[in-house]
Amino acid sequence: MGWGTGPAVAGRGRLTWPNDEWNVAAALCATQLPLVWLAWLFFVGAGQDDYGRGGGAFGVLCVPLILPLLGLVHSSAQVMPAATLARLLTRRLRGPEWAWHVGMSVLVGVAWAGLGHWVWDWSLRDTLPWFAGAGVLPVLFLAPLCRRAWGGWSLWFRMAGICFVLFVVGGLSVAALADDYEPPRLSSGQLVGEWRGEDGAVLRLAPGGRAELTRVPAQPDFEADQDYTRCDGTGTWARDRYGDREAVLVRLDGGCGEDTHWTISGSGQDPELFALFGDPDAGDLLILAQD
Repeated sequence: MGWGTGPAVAGRGRLTWPNDEWNVAAALCATQLPLVWLAWLFFVGAGQDDYGRGGGAFGVLCVPLILPLLGLVHSSAQVMPAATLARLLTRRLRGPEWAWHVGMSVLVGVAWAGLGHWVWDWSLRDTLPWFAGAGVLPVLFLAPLCRRAWGGWSLWFRMAGICFVLFVVGGLSVAALADDYEPPRLSSGQLVGEWRGEDGAVLRLAPGGRAELTRVPAQPDFEADQDYTRCDGTGTWARDRYGDREAVLVRLDGGCGEDTHWTISGSGQDPELFALFGDPDAGDLLILAQD
């Protein structure tokens, strides 16, 4: 499979990135993002708690507005650098350029996953397959589209139609899977113990309803201009319901923060308590895991 003879491949053999080829790569990367989202939804997100975040449908409608930018970033960070590496290799080694391009795209994705693991401590098990696989489909379709000389706005209009269909399918899938998650049913005895979160947060729930807090987030005072405050001290806890979910209601003895509901989440093997502070769509989600 070669690069064809259309305007998008005028730079065959060169190490620079022709604008038309770059445009096709960006459009392909943008178009596959709904597929990546659907794959994540079915293989990772299905049956998981949404932690009470609202605006799911609105979010799906907003995503297409940023797809072109995401496609440009993805193509610039993975697909086009891999094309340069492939052209360098085909000058010295045998084999079709498209095959080298696929291999180099996977390698670049692995490098990005490694960088994320090194800098931000991302899990390689979770990120490496997605980073490596995200560069395959755009490369496989790049050469055929280049031969057809698809480019400019006509290409983006075609890709927009495909994205629309994929987002409709994705929206229906989200609606179908929205109620799949079932939070664990924890007894009062199972709630007793230490629950830990980020930045040194420790919530100790003792038998009899006493609680001890160390840097635990809590609802702020009514006049406060922040989404939550961190509190130290003692208080009480009790089983309660928050919306349609079981939760733990924590009351502090002192003047730090207001009563806070910690909703039960996670699984029976790895239970969690969570609280969503501020805007339900863009607020701060704080999670405590049992120690």
